[in-house]
Amino acid sequence: MSEPFTPEAYIAYVREHHAGLRAFVRSLGVDPMWVDDVAQEAFVTAYDRLEFFDSSRDFGAWVRGIARNLVINERRKDARRKRILSDNLTDILVATSGETGLPEDIETAEENQEKLIALKHCLQEMPEKSREIVKARYEQGKAAPDIALALGMKSDAVRKTLERLRLALRKCMERQLEAHATS
Repeated sequence: MSEPFTPEAYIAYVREHHAGLRAFVRSLGVDPMWVDDVAQEAFVTAYDRLEFFDSSRDFGAWVRGIARNLVINERRKDARRKRILSDNLTDILVATSGETGLPEDIETAEENQEKLIALKHCLQEMPEKSREIVKARYEQGKAAPDIALALGMKSDAVRKTLERLRLALRKCMERQLEAHATS
């Protein structure tokens, strides 16, 4: 950046590019409920990195690049969360959610029963607030912003907490299943 930005100049750039950035974020397939959040995060990130902006270049293209990277990073995080959830909870929750009408292999049913027992044990060992968060997300299907609102937390804190809880549940379940297998 050749000369420093004034707060007024930055605000003018935000006003000029706000609508275009929102449209760009929406075009990337972001849930309409999250478009404003992603756009805002892009502007905050841009402000934090102003020293790297070359004022001879297009500010709109630069902030769109930041938004694009935020969306890519969110997709990566989402993919990791889905892998973790699939490995640890989804199979158990689906298997125990009711009759599907499909024949079930006896060994699979026994394995699922063992996993369910381990999961219940591990959930009982968790602090009450942790159980509330897991229940809200996986039994009630609530999204992080809804859980955050209900529990007086920030959405990012709920997401991080869920990530830590999934990891803790997985490790606890592995210990329980290993102990059961050796007994």
